[in-house]
Amino acid sequence: MNIPTHHIDINQPDFIADPYAQLESLRNDMPVYHDAVWNKVFFTRHADISSLLKDKRLGRTMLHLYSREEIGWPPPDPRQTGFRSYQDNVFMDMEGKSHARIRSLVTKVFTPKRVESLRGRLEQTTHRLIDAVQADGKCNFVQAIAEPLPVVMIADLLGIPEEYHQHLRPWSSAIVKMYELGYTDEQTEAANRAASEFMEMIGGLAQERRAHPQDDLISDLVQVNEKGETLTEDELRATCIFLLNAGHEATVNGSSLGLRALFQNQGQLETMKEAVSQNNTSLLKTAIDEMLRYETPLPMFERYVLEDMDINGVALKRGSEVGLFYISGNRDSARFEQPDELVLSRQDNPLLTFGLGTHYCLGAPLARLELQVLFSVLFQRLPNIRAAGEAQFAKGFVIRGLENLPIEF
Repeated sequence: MNIPTHHIDINQPDFIADPYAQLESLRNDMPVYHDAVWNKVFFTRHADISSLLKDKRLGRTMLHLYSREEIGWPPPDPRQTGFRSYQDNVFMDMEGKSHARIRSLVTKVFTPKRVESLRGRLEQTTHRLIDAVQADGKCNFVQAIAEPLPVVMIADLLGIPEEYHQHLRPWSSAIVKMYELGYTDEQTEAANRAASEFMEMIGGLAQERRAHPQDDLISDLVQVNEKGETLTEDELRATCIFLLNAGHEATVNGSSLGLRALFQNQGQLETMKEAVSQNNTSLLKTAIDEMLRYETPLPMFERYVLEDMDINGVALKRGSEVGLFYISGNRDSARFEQPDELVLSRQDNPLLTFGLGTHYCLGAPLARLELQVLFSVLFQRLPNIRAAGEAQFAKGFVIRGLENLPIEF
């Protein structure tokens, strides 16, 4: 089967704000296509994306199997030295034994018990953030609440001192720009600088915790040992940065996009308020997953084809890249009833938002907990919360979120 060609400039503001009509058309008429501009084969249907995420013939890298020369890759870009020092050591971008070893070590200390232990601190921090704006009767939800909450929480979890907190969001924002398609030279420079400064800070903290361990994740990662396996210095630094980036990007964007979706669906807004007032934790849990399905904060992930393969008659060559539109699969009518409706009580909800397979998001339990606590406290404290103007999307599609969400209460 020949793969049709098509191009979407996913960085166009109109597409970022509302990609759904174009994606629905593609699911119906061109569910798989090659984009020559981005040099990727894109998949739009839930079934195909689910299958590919679990297929061991695809990976986040190819360098665990082949040399750069064997697959025709150029040498590493010398302009990306700082960013590469991070990316080359982060387990999200590894495969095989390296990925399994680091993920196993991190899982050993980043446990469900540790995540749940954050609930009280989450509640206190959310109350404090609301206290700071309540007298004004209005705020930009993104800057006042959505951004600082997960940054404070993951910083506390890692054990990063408060004097560094002001740098964490800017560093993370600069680094993740490198996952967008079509990043600029300026963004490359900013990511290199941010990654280098971030790695240096974590290295200094790790040295301190070796000498004086504390009750935090950096101390645990410094000491973790499983059958003689430990983290190297660079792996430790990269893992901490990854946990911060992954631990708050989905929450910042998921909470602001979710609140906007509630404003646009008044019936579901009332359902959320009722669930909070009645402390209906079961409904609150399904509501969080539904908001993360309805508006996907991380809409697309990429994989390399590790060997020649065929999926439903589509031939993929070794070394090619695929783009998986999670945001499209999450609205696929072949898998979801009323896919374009926000239904907070939705039970059958195999959302793609956290991925599947060996790279399933390690921070998913923390993201879900943060969103449950945030919305619960928000509607307890501000039951009359409402939109106070148009939301404004940030630049970038691969990490999709709002820059402004004006609210009043």
